[in-house]
Amino acid sequence: MTVRAAWLLPEGQTREDTRLAPVTPMAPESELRSRGGVIAGGDPLKATGAGLMQLRIGTGRAIVQGTDAQGAYPIAVTSPETLTVADGDPQHSRIDSVMLRIYDGLYDTSETTTATVEIVQGAAATTPVAPPLPPASLRLWDVTVPAGVSAGVGGLDWSNALADRRRYTTALGGIIPRGWGLAFDGAHDGQYRDDGAAGLQRWNSAAGAWLPYPYDSGWRPLALTAGYGNPGHGMPAAWRRLGSMVMLRGRIAPTKTGTTIANGATIATLPADIRPAGGKEFAWASPRDQTNKGPSVTRVEINVGGTLRIFESHDLPSWISLDGVTYCTD
Repeated sequence: MTVRAAWLLPEGQTREDTRLAPVTPMAPESELRSRGGVIAGGDPLKATGAGLMQLRIGTGRAIVQGTDAQGAYPIAVTSPETLTVADGDPQHSRIDSVMLRIYDGLYDTSETTTATVEIVQGAAATTPVAPPLPPASLRLWDVTVPAGVSAGVGGLDWSNALADRRRYTTALGGIIPRGWGLAFDGAHDGQYRDDGAAGLQRWNSAAGAWLPYPYDSGWRPLALTAGYGNPGHGMPAAWRRLGSMVMLRGRIAPTKTGTTIANGATIATLPADIRPAGGKEFAWASPRDQTNKGPSVTRVEINVGGTLRIFESHDLPSWISLDGVTYCTD
């Protein structure tokens, strides 16, 4: 027996079965469901051509989720499995799927209890699609079967026929590796996955989205108080959050030509998630707008309510630059 399942057989489950199958608590999908998927490590359950119309599925481990009442089935494939693809339809192509599948007579009509690696044949069509997943199964690979293909006419071109459909899972608290498809929700705040490109993502239940970790908001426009805007030259005012660090940039000026920024004027109110705890103050010297008093000192104040105000030691400025303002929210 090379496809072993833990917690499936009514009798005869060996100690070796239990050692090989992944029986630790797995990443959840809900209160009672585990995320079905392949267990990462090497190249588990890899598909390779083994003949003109045959393919071989390598060793590996996985979790197959049934209904909520059934629970999840830990699976271990301990020796490669060779499968035969049926000949192509005379007129149309089709897509077959290689699946891990559970048969449990307590929950289905199979009257058996076993775990298999098998091919589920798709329907031939002008535009074929993969067959739907049967209950308690996990799709591993799709095989495109062109019209008329068979061993007698050269068989399948395995370099083009196979499409990887393995999705991955992990133990509770682990990082879910990138597999086929990223269109799935997290189950709880603080769940992590690897998107396979930019890096880690963390599930945010309030936003209903996977967010980059450390969090990166990207540059966003800073909402200015009425009467203020970008003076038509220089970079528009914006903010960006990286983890707990916030950066501000851009030039702000009164929208009315020829006016200055009043001392203590509120020019913006920061969003709640970028407001510094306890408030912050920044000061720098600038030679602009001076008469004969020497460099002017500009002070930017952000209070606990997020109000951003400007104070000037000498001449009132006609514009202010936020470039270089960086702080932490905590």
